[in-house]
Amino acid sequence: MADISLNVGGRQYDITCRDGDEPRLEQLAEMIDAKVQDARHSIPGINEVRQLLFAALFLADELNDIKAAEETSERPVSAPATDPRLADALESLANRVESLASRLAAMPENA
Repeated sequence: MADISLNVGGRQYDITCRDGDEPRLEQLAEMIDAKVQDARHSIPGINEVRQLLFAALFLADELNDIKAAEETSERPVSAPATDPRLADALESLANRVESLASRLAAMPENA
């Protein structure tokens, strides 16, 4: 197992992953961080938990559009070619981020 530090939304998250998965997780974290930045700029003043929630929602929305386009055999104009494994990983990661956001929202403000 490998340890890796991921930076998302200005915070560092230390996680353990399978050996060799580090580059992929770094890439996914960069995608999530970009969505956190989008949320921060789109909705000024929202807290960190809501930034993560909106980032997860943005990713889930994109994933939903990609799946819908695949079902109708049409590709969204802005969607790059997607590896199905990447889409599955993004969906799993979005679920994890949503779970983390829920747990963070339940924590006291000064914790």
